[in-house]
Amino acid sequence: MVEDRTWRAWLLTDTPSSRRHAKLAAAYKGWLSFRANSMAMVGLWILIFLVLIAFAAPLLAPHDPFAQDLANRLQPLGSINHILGTDSLGRDILSRLIFGSQITLYIVGLVALIAPITGLLVGTIAGYAGGWADQILMRITDIFLAFPRLVLALAFVAALGAGIENAVLAISLTAWPPYARIARAETLTIRSSDYISAIRLQGAGAFRIITKHIWPLCISSLIVRVTLDMAGIILAAAGLGFLGLGAQPPSPEWGAMISEGRRFILDHWWVATMPGMAIFTVSLAFNLLGDGLRDVLDPKDSEK
Repeated sequence: MVEDRTWRAWLLTDTPSSRRHAKLAAAYKGWLSFRANSMAMVGLWILIFLVLIAFAAPLLAPHDPFAQDLANRLQPLGSINHILGTDSLGRDILSRLIFGSQITLYIVGLVALIAPITGLLVGTIAGYAGGWADQILMRITDIFLAFPRLVLALAFVAALGAGIENAVLAISLTAWPPYARIARAETLTIRSSDYISAIRLQGAGAFRIITKHIWPLCISSLIVRVTLDMAGIILAAAGLGFLGLGAQPPSPEWGAMISEGRRFILDHWWVATMPGMAIFTVSLAFNLLGDGLRDVLDPKDSEK
């Protein structure tokens, strides 16, 4: 107990003894602020639960998600051995939802890596270089922003072919422009500051300035935007799956499950409702988490 109090006092001090100490203290204070937001914690716990389910899917799923049993097709909720019922081919819906969480995390993880990094590169180069480079890169960004995301993703998938990897690539290609805008705005503000001028006078090149001094200041804004965009990414992936352009049958992708269940929505509503509730829950969790991170990482709020 005494040791815990000592660590807490060390992390909450107003006079850090080193740069590492200051970073740890700032991270701990940010965690305390985030933990005070009960709705953000709800979102965090839902996502942690989703990750655990995805990793332990082979252990948690009561049935093989691909096993068909036509004799038990369209079983209702609460059926024996099928808590969430079965689909039109007699496959256990709960097992397919559990394994479908792996596909959802796979798509979200890849898009969260590709789109923000691409936007960060484009935005910082445009903002720091200026001139013709800024004009060309921003006009390309404007072209991508001129099209609705799902429509543009559909065009890319139609050109590349159906499949999870192509769906991830299509969603990433339509998701990077907002990150480029944010990174450019941050770079334009940072590059004119006095300490950047001092670093440039000391002989630092453009690459070092961008990677060591501009990127770290842009990351917090991008993290918040990525978290808030996850719901849209999940819905876009589900939309592609619903239209048959994402994960292909018999893959237990949630959007494809809704597409299959729409034929029975009136008489056997649970076939489409259960994956729809899964999409809603995960999307809500990302939105709640994003709101909490925005309160913690927003520099304007931290100055108040």
